[in-house]
Amino acid sequence: MHQEYLVPAQDFSVAGVAASNLKRLLKQLNIPPLTIKRIIVAVFEAEVNVIAHSYGGRILCDFEEDTIQVQVIDTGPGIPDLDLAMTEGWSTATDEVRELGYGAGMGLPNIQKSCDKLSIYTKAGDHTHLTMLFNLKEDV
Repeated sequence: MHQEYLVPAQDFSVAGVAASNLKRLLKQLNIPPLTIKRIIVAVFEAEVNVIAHSYGGRILCDFEEDTIQVQVIDTGPGIPDLDLAMTEGWSTATDEVRELGYGAGMGLPNIQKSCDKLSIYTKAGDHTHLTMLFNLKEDV
């Protein structure tokens, strides 16, 4: 099964809509609750990053029997220093984004902690493409 969600740029009124819709679907598929939590933490963080830092993007979810692959693809401008961006507490969020309660610098670190496998393509001046893999078996 394949699901796709569009994520606009700079519209925090819809932050979490894609993650909420995905959560509803995962519950209908009887995915274990702890697995749902890990997936939704990662997807929500990625969704907020697309809204806050990009020109918009998409979240693509592909379900297999024992796994779900989630790709988050934005339209730019890329991450200038990925190693720094993976550092807990590091953020390039604007003051406006911080005033809304986002931009604490935990997005990418939380995504990495929540996934069974994470790969990131990014290049300054280009786009960012996250590929997250989750095992759907019950967490222990």
